[in-house]
Amino acid sequence: MAAKQKVSYFYDPDVGQFYYGQGHPMKPHRVRMAHSLILHYGLYSDMQVYRPRKAEAEDMEKFHTSDYVEFLRNVNPDNMTEFNRELREYNMFEDCPVFDGLYKYCQITAGGSLGGAVKLNYRSSDVVINWAGGLHHAKRGEASGFCYVNDIVLAALELLKVLYCDIDVHHGDGVEEAFLTTDRVMTVSFHKFGNNFFPGTGDIVNKGHGQGRFYALNVPLRDGITDAAYESIFKPVMARVMEVYQPEAVIMQCGSDSLAGDRLGPFNLSSQGHAACLAFMKSFNLPMLVLGGGGYKIINVARCWARETGVILGRDMSEQLPANEYYEYYGPTYQLTVQPRAGFEDHNSREYLEKLRQQIFEHLSHIAPAPSVGFHQRPPDGMDLDAVEEYHPRDPSKPAPKLWRNELDASDEEEDRPSRADMSYMDQAANAAAMPSKQEANGNSQQQQLQQQQQQHHPQQEQQPLAPPPQQQPLAPPPQQQQQEGVAAMSVEHGVE
Repeated sequence: MAAKQKVSYFYDPDVGQFYYGQGHPMKPHRVRMAHSLILHYGLYSDMQVYRPRKAEAEDMEKFHTSDYVEFLRNVNPDNMTEFNRELREYNMFEDCPVFDGLYKYCQITAGGSLGGAVKLNYRSSDVVINWAGGLHHAKRGEASGFCYVNDIVLAALELLKVLYCDIDVHHGDGVEEAFLTTDRVMTVSFHKFGNNFFPGTGDIVNKGHGQGRFYALNVPLRDGITDAAYESIFKPVMARVMEVYQPEAVIMQCGSDSLAGDRLGPFNLSSQGHAACLAFMKSFNLPMLVLGGGGYKIINVARCWARETGVILGRDMSEQLPANEYYEYYGPTYQLTVQPRAGFEDHNSREYLEKLRQQIFEHLSHIAPAPSVGFHQRPPDGMDLDAVEEYHPRDPSKPAPKLWRNELDASDEEEDRPSRADMSYMDQAANAAAMPSKQEANGNSQQQQLQQQQQQHHPQQEQQPLAPPPQQQPLAPPPQQQQQEGVAAMSVEHGVE
């Protein structure tokens, strides 16, 4: 009988407070909603739960330029008019706005992925989850596609011989570009391609350069792909990749904008089909870092990532959602599964998918299985950054596509954004429940525990009365759980204390 895998989970309750702006489809609050389901399904009890150490500038500069990182540290909504040249240079408008707390947001998202990679490197965890990560569009010296710091690249640099698998509806261009000229990381991206769909890269003919030739694989898919069709291409391709490349670790980006009904994605996957991809990759029993990514219908994002947390843990989950502080947003069905849309045409014919499979297998035939390397060693810098910076896989004569064209209407924004009254209640409840304290007296009432936890984790914040929104009763906090601060085993380079 195989030993039970050690699973670590990184979450910072502050991630839910960041706001890209009115009407913007990217809502970090979705991570807090997913966390709430993870708590109320009881999944946290089978994981080591960590609040990540925030990534520092020197961590980010392992990939990003120092000028760009310095800009992220200094810019804010109040002074951004002083940085007009930099805003253009670093693509910080429309898709990637400047918002309050931007640099802290980058520190949190990158910190979880870096900490997770270190835990894998030291073999203190078998699988690590960071749903706030997976921001795969960020480039070395610019923001892109709602992404500012590429936590995936930073994590991959901590590991050796990494397979990166991306099931976001958008091409994982930032990660592919970072490792385009090396065989130390193989990137495989399943995504929508064509009709100027963002980011406009990821055709099957794009397969890497120099030493990295054939180590960047792209699976360009068409609108409406279903669970069965996706599985028919995903499993054989990834099985052959694992056989040929023989990675030491897997990083999987689980962007949920490939689900049916996403506001920016044209696929038709159910959350069961999406999770089946993760289950398949987990079956290879390699050290694995599981990350979030895209996803712009937040009630679908939360349900998807909660389900996939259960898949990683091997836990059965009730189809009926448990009571939680966001319960009313999941009506009218209150079900865990995100269902495919009926009558939505699949433009991926069996012949088209078979042709893709044959072309990818042909690319893989050029790779000879390499001998295994010592996973425990910290790898040397493996990127020719100058070569990466000079390479532009998108045709520069054509305008850069945008991930978001302000096409969401007011009803979309209203549906996905809780009211002020709800936020007052939910922010307190979610923050308090996220980090239960082991030092509380057992005789305290549940209400007292909730208030004490809130005060412990936000001692300098002005406390508001814990009043439920209309027609909603306060929920009992989950059972006590020891919350560990930071990463148990950090390398000296990442700040052991």
